[in-house]
Amino acid sequence: MRKKFKFVFFLVLFSAMGVAGILFLFYGDIAVLNPKGMIAHQESDLIITSTLLMLIVVIPVFVMSFIFAWKYRASNKKAKYDPDWDKSVVAESIWWGVPCIIILVLSILAWKSTHTLDPYKPIDVTTKPLKIQVVALQWKWLFIYPEQNIATVNFFQFPEKTPVDFEITADAPMNSFWIPQLSGQIFAMPGMKTKLHVIADGVGNYRGSSANISGTGFAGMTFVAKSSTQADFDEWVESVKQSPKALNLDEYKQLAAPSTNNPVASYVLASEDLHNWIIMKYMMPMKE
Repeated sequence: MRKKFKFVFFLVLFSAMGVAGILFLFYGDIAVLNPKGMIAHQESDLIITSTLLMLIVVIPVFVMSFIFAWKYRASNKKAKYDPDWDKSVVAESIWWGVPCIIILVLSILAWKSTHTLDPYKPIDVTTKPLKIQVVALQWKWLFIYPEQNIATVNFFQFPEKTPVDFEITADAPMNSFWIPQLSGQIFAMPGMKTKLHVIADGVGNYRGSSANISGTGFAGMTFVAKSSTQADFDEWVESVKQSPKALNLDEYKQLAAPSTNNPVASYVLASEDLHNWIIMKYMMPMKE
């Protein structure tokens, strides 16, 4: 009787843990499972679909592990002892065939999503995209708006339902740019330019961060991506243009020096080709 009680206890315990895990996944504040943009929605669906497919194998394995351990325990004299049974066509067809089918389906999903969610692929909407140039520094993020002639540190704003075309580089050790609720991550590398396209479903503040450990100030290398109405965005741009700080080469060189936990800052862009200058300085000697 005591052994049966133990079995029921552990069964209830593991069932409760499973239910708690599922509830946390669906109702917990997990950024990648709480998408707020077209690209992020597709990535979240891909994560969930892939996980469910793999659970087709994982769940039966865990269930059978407990069942077999209980049924074939040393004290169970009723269990059939069959040491000469070493092959079953049906069993081997299942445990080889099902995983092979799952791997095939996952391969097709991976191939299609690789092309559909290509970070260099522009978002197909009629709205004119907003161009933002990103520079990963130690340990902060610089956002340059070349068309609006403004720049910000650790904060950027953009209109809702408007594609944002990021051009990303680094003037520090290689890093990774990531806004989990809007897109996947993409690397920022010195002397190179990568691209990323995102769009937000509505207004909101979304946390962005460095997704590549980069030293002392890594933990504080975060930023806020704010999606707003077009009117609020235009008003914000005008307010930034009133900033007393001008981002020229001298000011940029001071900004690029390593520093931690930087506050949000705004600049009027005084050097129109700053982003290209940052990239090209790794290609050839630059004239001051």
